[in-house]
Amino acid sequence: MAIISVETVSLTIGAAHILRDVSIQFEEGLIHGIVGRNGSGKTMLMKCICGFIRPTTGRILVDGRQVGRDVDFPPDLGLLIETPGFVPYYSGLKNLALLAAINRRVSKERLSACIEQLGLGDAKDKRVSKYSMGMRQRLGIAQAIMEDPKLLILDEPLNGLDEQGVQDIRALLLELKRQGKTVLLSSHNGEDIDLLCDSVCRMADGVLTRQ
Repeated sequence: MAIISVETVSLTIGAAHILRDVSIQFEEGLIHGIVGRNGSGKTMLMKCICGFIRPTTGRILVDGRQVGRDVDFPPDLGLLIETPGFVPYYSGLKNLALLAAINRRVSKERLSACIEQLGLGDAKDKRVSKYSMGMRQRLGIAQAIMEDPKLLILDEPLNGLDEQGVQDIRALLLELKRQGKTVLLSSHNGEDIDLLCDSVCRMADGVLTRQ
């Protein structure tokens, strides 16, 4: 069953055609990859699916509900798009607690477990301003999974990670798939796509095609 349906979606901003008549379905319980150069439209498509940007034409359904009509933001969704934004003078754990307070679905035990799962246990009380790029990326993934969503949308989730970090996040994503989660990710690394993804699409100049 398709958890995401994109139906003839186009996005025009000024004179720029960002997305061109995109139609695709992403099946539930799999890892789906989107590849393409920077500026090809990958991130903008993800933002449309999340409800951050309204497409100019077409419609997007997530779990059977139309984004922008039935829901403004898909409710059972975790995401990491572009650079994670955190309060630099708060610790990693405090940042997660602030985000968790919005929906009040996450226990303190769950927050601590996510921090540990992402390999940040020793740094949970350290200010985020002291985090490396890879540590911030791990924290961004922790906030994406902390509410145990059924759908994850991750824009270049392995960016900035060292070799061990890449191995850890690959293993995490495969475990989430084993649990029945759906993951939509973008990556410029062909090895990540080959090892992780059940389906692959390519974006070029706003046009999406199956590989």
